[in-house]
Amino acid sequence: MELIIYCGIQASGKSSFYKENHFNSHVRISMDLLNTRNKEERFIKTCLETQQAFVIDNTNPTKADRAKYIQLAKTHKYKIIGYYFSSSLQSSLERNSTRINKERIPDIGIRGTHKKLQIPALDEGFDKLYYVSLDAGIFTIKDWQNEI
Repeated sequence: MELIIYCGIQASGKSSFYKENHFNSHVRISMDLLNTRNKEERFIKTCLETQQAFVIDNTNPTKADRAKYIQLAKTHKYKIIGYYFSSSLQSSLERNSTRINKERIPDIGIRGTHKKLQIPALDEGFDKLYYVSLDAGIFTIKDWQNEI
């Protein structure tokens, strides 16, 4: 089975990428939908118990944020795939400004996530990593090169 972890600041395209690439194959686990860590843990537990492929569609900006998912999935013999969503702070702020209602995130939240963002690395426990960029509404996926 497979766990996919998305990593990137808000409004970098993670949820749209999920809809285009993993909607038909992986359960989406997102704090935007579930709102509490308790609900998130219960959904993850169900996926692990049923050997269901799933995506963690959160910002996951730090190594520590990602480690809890990686360690748990490794104990269940999951393959761990990471997608790093490369986006400038300015591009994400511009995309965010077009969102409406609850989808729009306060700019301070995006800036805060950007400040603490740690680029993922294979030695965190990933079996495979990819770069994802979004330009004019089109996603480009590249193999990981251990550099930005």
